Amino acid sequence: MVDEQIAARGVHDARVLAALRKVPRHRFVPPAERSHAYRDGPLPIGSRQTISQPYIVGLMSQLAEVQAGERVLEVGTGSGYQAAVLAELGAEVHTIEIVPELAESARRALREEGYARVNVITGDGYRGLPERAPFDAIVVTAAPDHVPQPLIDQLALGGKLVIPVGETFQELRVLERTGKGVVGSTVISVMFVPMTGEARKKSN
Repeated sequence: MVDEQIAARGVHDARVLAALRKVPRHRFVPPAERSHAYRDGPLPIGSRQTISQPYIVGLMSQLAEVQAGERVLEVGTGSGYQAAVLAELGAEVHTIEIVPELAESARRALREEGYARVNVITGDGYRGLPERAPFDAIVVTAAPDHVPQPLIDQLALGGKLVIPVGETFQELRVLERTGKGVVGSTVISVMFVPMTGEARKKSN
């Protein structure tokens, strides 16, 4: 999976590739989907949510430029797989999931795979986690139609926000807080489940 589907498509960070090789993706998908766990595609995980395709997990992890010891926020825990990869990079990971059943199953899977220190929070991640801010990286795995200002506000200097933005058509964006303000760029077109909760209210 890592060599053919991720490294071959341009994910080159050796630490990210090593993390992807170490985290058992099949342990973060429902039993009925485990035979497909290492294919390069999203898979259903229940509650109308999906686990992102391996390439996207690798790309977002690389774009976040996470270093050991840094504090990272993930919005949209899902199965817990992306959080496990971030933890494998040595980060202090806080992850928020709005669906209680998914939060609990991710918490259990992370604990069973040795990532018990990942802080799984049940709630709406639109406003981030101000009590633990600032964050060196924020990774968002569900798409709002705009970039939530609270997430930008919680970036540390030099911190990066990696987020899919859009409704029908989505773009993966990277925003970085610099000494002169926040600068951003668009990476690729993507397809994520929509961000729910407050994000939907803000778009109406």
